[in-house]
Amino acid sequence: MPSPDPARPGLIIRDPYHYSDATLVVPMPLVPALDCFDGEHTSLDLRSDLVRLTGRIQVGDIERNLHDSLDQAGFFENETARRMRAEKEAEFERDPVRPAIFAGTAYPEERTELSELMQERVGPAQGDGNMVAVAAPHASPDGGWHTYRAAYQALPPPERAENTIFVILGTSHYGAPDRFGLTRKPYVTPYGSSPTELSLVNELIEGAPDAVRVEDYCHAVEHSIEFQVIFLQHLYGPSVPIVPILCGPFVKSMYDKEMPEANEHLHRFFDCAANMAAREGKRLFWVLGVDMAHIGRRYGDRLDARANAGEMLAVKDRDQQLISQLSAGDAAAYWSLVQEHQNELKWCGASPFYTLLKVFPKIKGQLLDYNQWQIDPQSVVSFGALRFESA
Repeated sequence: MPSPDPARPGLIIRDPYHYSDATLVVPMPLVPALDCFDGEHTSLDLRSDLVRLTGRIQVGDIERNLHDSLDQAGFFENETARRMRAEKEAEFERDPVRPAIFAGTAYPEERTELSELMQERVGPAQGDGNMVAVAAPHASPDGGWHTYRAAYQALPPPERAENTIFVILGTSHYGAPDRFGLTRKPYVTPYGSSPTELSLVNELIEGAPDAVRVEDYCHAVEHSIEFQVIFLQHLYGPSVPIVPILCGPFVKSMYDKEMPEANEHLHRFFDCAANMAAREGKRLFWVLGVDMAHIGRRYGDRLDARANAGEMLAVKDRDQQLISQLSAGDAAAYWSLVQEHQNELKWCGASPFYTLLKVFPKIKGQLLDYNQWQIDPQSVVSFGALRFESA
């Protein structure tokens, strides 16, 4: 993405998987030279480009520095990157817990400070006992406190949620398409450790083995579930039990214009999850960590998006169309809108929402809050809070 620092203009490159911890800023005059690192150009091509871009004949030092910086950061598809990946994935496998990687950046890392903030911004749960699910954002809490509050205040109070297990369907931003990422590790936050309900995780693994990735490394870097855990711990205590499920995008369905369950592996997962929900009943409560549209320069659009203005007013109307089908519990109509223009709005919560509709075929929803967040000067994310009841 473009560097936000006027003192260091250029292109920022970093690894969302955190295989590499490096962040590089490539100066703007050198950015076109990155096209040479495509596996087809030669070092002579790179040198020729650098001569043209810099106006200098002697560019050997620039060439070596650019190459070595990218290589040492793990940004080439080569042995350096493969080694970094293997080391990070092995580290996640060995770790007995999933640590709070966003504590101290997205929210306070000290428990008392976090508790005071959550009490001030969210307060207690005040909902009734008729709900089976709620959808909340996974945007940074500072960008969506009002919507988080609308979602989590709708949950039942602790006395009505005793012995409840919370199944969290989170967006997998980095996961394999047409797969669900599972982990048996407890999620640890400044509040404490939320144990994963192993019997239910194992049931999903055994019921739909070809649809899941077990101990999916994406859990190590994904925020969509971690954020929901801190809100649940705030409401129900640090040891609230969870079933963390990362939902990858349903890519084949998107391009083949078929329903996701046409994939027999996804079909088995939907059936297994639906059977589990029917058997467990009120013992399970489903929480979705989802955002909606992603519009603007950050997301590859050639426009400067402004929240609640210009193009984003039309985006709001299209968001509302999708929300209406979700509220009606109409899985086919909802997915038809997602498929239209191949999810042009970039709803990252598309697959978790669809999964919920397949788990509860007669579900009905209600929009509690909708918001558009100006994530940077040129880009906007939309999200909402919804409550769901099963007919």
